[in-house]
Amino acid sequence: MPSLFDPIQFGQIAAANRIVMAPLTRNRAGEPRLPTPLMAEYYAQRASAGLIIAEATQISPEGQGYFGTPGIYNAGQIAGWRRVTDAVHRQGGKIILQLWHVGRISHVSLQPNGQPPVSSTARRADAKTFTAKGFEDVSEPRALRADELPRVVADFAHAARNAIAAGFDGVEVHGANGYLLEQFLRDSINDRTDRYGGSMENRVRFPLEVMNAIVAEIGAGRTGLRLSPVTPVNDAGQDSNPQGLFDHFVEQLAPLKLAYLHIIEGATGGGRDSAPFDYAALRSRFKQGNEHGAWIVNNGYTRRMALDAVARGAADMVAFGKLFISNPDLVERLRIDAPLSPLNSETLYGGGAAGYTDYPPLASLRAAG
Repeated sequence: MPSLFDPIQFGQIAAANRIVMAPLTRNRAGEPRLPTPLMAEYYAQRASAGLIIAEATQISPEGQGYFGTPGIYNAGQIAGWRRVTDAVHRQGGKIILQLWHVGRISHVSLQPNGQPPVSSTARRADAKTFTAKGFEDVSEPRALRADELPRVVADFAHAARNAIAAGFDGVEVHGANGYLLEQFLRDSINDRTDRYGGSMENRVRFPLEVMNAIVAEIGAGRTGLRLSPVTPVNDAGQDSNPQGLFDHFVEQLAPLKLAYLHIIEGATGGGRDSAPFDYAALRSRFKQGNEHGAWIVNNGYTRRMALDAVARGAADMVAFGKLFISNPDLVERLRIDAPLSPLNSETLYGGGAAGYTDYPPLASLRAAG
């Protein structure tokens, strides 16, 4: 069996190892929602990851839910991201962009003309978001009309094309953590009575339209999807049948032959066994007819767990989030089982270089010591 440090090919992407840097919102984009040179430095420092999944990036102005997050819908943003991808590629890394529409997890101050956020529903989430004033309650959304959904699908496809123009090796669609796609998937949120609500078949319709449009735009070999079948974050109540829902959804996705699925196991940033779910069964549905699509696992993995998951064939790759913040050379530290630097939680969101690009690599620490 392969090891965590062996190369892997999935779709059109060849990775030097099986360690993934998970997407991490850091709220350091400039205005108007532009990637910055500091962001290029940050990602280049972490280019030893087999794959970097860059932070969630809004596909349109209405897709924004957090202050200081970047976009990928105009020429200036494409140019800014090009500096990031060039910096990572110069270091020999691979980087893809996570495409994001937050849906109802937003605030009117972040929306065009102060309009309400849009969602599958008009019910407000019991959640907070990060605005120019700090953390505030999210605003009451407006339910998207069925005739508006083709525009949102087109926004996703356009953003995917822009990501490739910006030099990314592919895209990951954010279908997790209670954002727009999951607001359609889960019956705990989706209260629609049209062809996009009610039955399981109806609730997967919009996410499938998004994935089909992106694959048609840039190809399946450069397209992945992140899912979180049971996470409760952002007021995402449990679906009445999460196993049945996500099994059905992934069965419908399998013929597309996506490059990978990225699965958050359990509660995002919390317990891995927060709710019962058979991830092996879900993986078997993804692999049916798509044996080359990678299965990426995420949430609370330690070095030992990651080594074991890949060695047993339970995962093709393992994604690490916060460990990559304070350990830019995480791959080498995992390889030699070196100590890991602690995270400064005070500098996670917003700010400048402090707690962002100033975490030293192991070699610097040893030289100083």
